[in-house]
Amino acid sequence: MSTDALEFADVFVLNKGALNPGRLRLQKDKVVFKLSTTGKVEQIGAGDVRACHWMEVAKGYELKVMVSSGGVYKFAGFRETDFDRLSDFLSKFYTVSLEEVERSVNGWNWGNARFNGSLMSFEVDNKLAFEIPLSDVAQSTTGKNEVSLEFHQNDDAPVSLMEMRFFVPHSADQECDTVKEFHDKVVAKADILQATGESIVTFQEINLLTPRGRYSIKMYPSFMHLHGKTYDYKIPYTTVIRLFLLPHPDNRQMFFVIHLDPPIRQGQTRYHFLTLTFNVDDEIEVELSLTA
Repeated sequence: MSTDALEFADVFVLNKGALNPGRLRLQKDKVVFKLSTTGKVEQIGAGDVRACHWMEVAKGYELKVMVSSGGVYKFAGFRETDFDRLSDFLSKFYTVSLEEVERSVNGWNWGNARFNGSLMSFEVDNKLAFEIPLSDVAQSTTGKNEVSLEFHQNDDAPVSLMEMRFFVPHSADQECDTVKEFHDKVVAKADILQATGESIVTFQEINLLTPRGRYSIKMYPSFMHLHGKTYDYKIPYTTVIRLFLLPHPDNRQMFFVIHLDPPIRQGQTRYHFLTLTFNVDDEIEVELSLTA
């Protein structure tokens, strides 16, 4: 076997909760991973590798590669005996040491959240409990002492993490808003739909039965933004499955129903349907912000 390269078959790369199988090859000048399913090739230049971590996971051992841009690559499926070969190779050609990370397995759900680039680490008793790639976060909202994270879904993952909620205690320093600080750090690296430019059209004070309340609805090219008194939602059009126009029994109102998958969430409640109500006799004039 060439000492200028290491190759591992039956390795998995983690992508939004899905473990995608492939072949990993470490060369003197780059890391190459080829997906078994599609043949797609991912490459990481040796000069871009900032640090490497080694830890035990559900599928054997994991090699975590952190790059200078702030990105993180996770490869799982290694054996414990692979550590020495990887450590020697990375030290020789990449001038980085392979750091062993001890995991917390005591089951506690309180600890310290640490933000490092695009990764949030949750530590219990100074040991790593879990990590969240912030690019997986699709939406984040705040409550009194709470920050909620909703995640992008991956159709290739048999099981998907939908939401996590963090209780954030207030600081003794009244000028420090710990909830806002936590939320801002998440949003800074999250892959959240952003409203750029002017909306195509805006509907003011639309009455919704589910979720109940009055919302201003702004329509953008790829998503709609519902802004209410307490909650905000950004809904990609790709999640809209069906549209229904249904009459009310009194014939004075109409229901416009939007079927969503995945649904939006409000606390513990999921809403698969947005139900908008309109009076039959009402007329609304709107101006479309479109250019030829």
